[in-house]
Amino acid sequence: MKDRLVNIAEWLDSRTGLPTALKKFMGEEIPASSGWHQVFGSVALFLFLTQAFTGVLLAFNYAPTPGDSYNSVRYILTELTAGRLMRGLHHWGASMMIIVVVLHMVQVFLYGAYKKPRETTWILGVVLLLLTLGYGLTGYLLPWDNRAYWGTVVATNIAASAPLAGPYLLRLLGRGPDGIGVVTFARFFGLHVLILPPLTAVLIGLHVFLVRKHGVAPGPGDELLPKKQFHPEQVFKDTVAIFVAFAILFTMAVAVRVPLEQLADPTVASTTPRPEWYFLFLFQMLKLFNGPLEVVGSMVLPGLAVLAMILVPFIDRGPIMKITKRIAATGVVLLAALGWGGLTAAAMIADRNSGANEVAIDYSAPTDWMQLSPEEMAGVAYFREENCSSCHAVGGEGSSGVGPDLAKIAIHGDAGALIRHFKTPEAVRPGTSMPSIALTDAQLGSLAAFLLKLNPDNATALQDAPDFAVMGALVYQNNRCASCHKVNGVGGAVGPPLNGLARRRSRSWVEDHFLDPSKLTPGSFMPAYHLSQKDLDNLTSYLFALPDNPPAPQTPGS
Repeated sequence: MKDRLVNIAEWLDSRTGLPTALKKFMGEEIPASSGWHQVFGSVALFLFLTQAFTGVLLAFNYAPTPGDSYNSVRYILTELTAGRLMRGLHHWGASMMIIVVVLHMVQVFLYGAYKKPRETTWILGVVLLLLTLGYGLTGYLLPWDNRAYWGTVVATNIAASAPLAGPYLLRLLGRGPDGIGVVTFARFFGLHVLILPPLTAVLIGLHVFLVRKHGVAPGPGDELLPKKQFHPEQVFKDTVAIFVAFAILFTMAVAVRVPLEQLADPTVASTTPRPEWYFLFLFQMLKLFNGPLEVVGSMVLPGLAVLAMILVPFIDRGPIMKITKRIAATGVVLLAALGWGGLTAAAMIADRNSGANEVAIDYSAPTDWMQLSPEEMAGVAYFREENCSSCHAVGGEGSSGVGPDLAKIAIHGDAGALIRHFKTPEAVRPGTSMPSIALTDAQLGSLAAFLLKLNPDNATALQDAPDFAVMGALVYQNNRCASCHKVNGVGGAVGPPLNGLARRRSRSWVEDHFLDPSKLTPGSFMPAYHLSQKDLDNLTSYLFALPDNPPAPQTPGS
């Protein structure tokens, strides 16, 4: 058996040369100072391969056209086996790749490993960093939700601010007078999937070749120490670093849900444009340069930063020194980190303050709750308030089973029978340990309406209803808004139906209307509602989350 394996290896080596090449690769000599600080390049390569692999898996189920792309992403997240995991790995892998590439560049810069004869290796690293950011920019639009759409509008506006080249950049990106559309989407998709990956692969190959050609940069005094081989010590360190990186990536993909907002709507600009976190510093910097100076923040300063990075090997021509003596390099890194971190933190704080009233709905999660009437939604609030899940499961979620699963049992009778059961459980079902529920008849009616709506298909979705919507519906019910308005086809017809309110009115108009209806609608007999700010926020957010069109009424037995 051993002789056969040797013969196979010899045949493969004589035909391809791969075993000899691999042996030479593993046996390459590296400086004695090589160690943990040089693992970032291997981790970055691993993350690129992970992005390529997960990108291919996503592409098998992705429809590359506006609208269809959004539906395909929802399909991946809600129906495809391990689809949420794939998207999580791809999403968080993009962020991790940017972090690792930046750390790799910082390590090379601090150690002065860009100096002669490694100038070209450094410049290729700068280009690869820009390509990595390019993936984030072009991939941002592909889910085609509101956040992606309006974030890309901002990005193309920045491109349009370029002196002289602005109009040509807009044409290149496919943005016309009507804004972002099919052409823009197709070009971003083409860049993200067809252009950037092969270009990145070629440049990575060239980068690795140059690293091998010139060798790992030795530390000061290394020439006096015996060299060591790449295998096994450095291979072990690279492997451990890759394992740690994958463990972090996998944990993020499983534990942190990547949200999907509403389908992109070019007619509704209420969404606050937000780039990904790694572009927030640029987003914040633009606020410091208004009017004619905007081009300074959008083009001049970033361009000068990139140019400075490219010219570093030609500016710093001195001998390699120990990192403890590279005070200027350390100062530059600290200054850049403070500038980037400060601008990013300022953007997050401003975003949190300005977006206090803006509620993002995750459309990758079940949204059956949007089809409920306000009374049924209020029932969800009472279900949670009374902690019914401590005894009852709903669709397999919740209690260990003191009481039956409310989505799996057949609830017989009508709301009246359920209300009697809530009030006097012992009288309706002798021997039960269920306590009576101390709510008013109207509140018990809402709880009964919710339970009568439950079935195994919608149970999890109804349990996942966001708190703002549940509490907003409760405010709606408590103030008897249904006596005049319809929501999802239920309610009075005195006032206008509230489905699609977000298209007709701004949030501030609606909130002001609650406070003083006659001021904004002369002749209105709607009373003024002096709600707390929290109740006002929840109610308005709930109304703005309603579907544009009410669901079709169900026929008996459907």
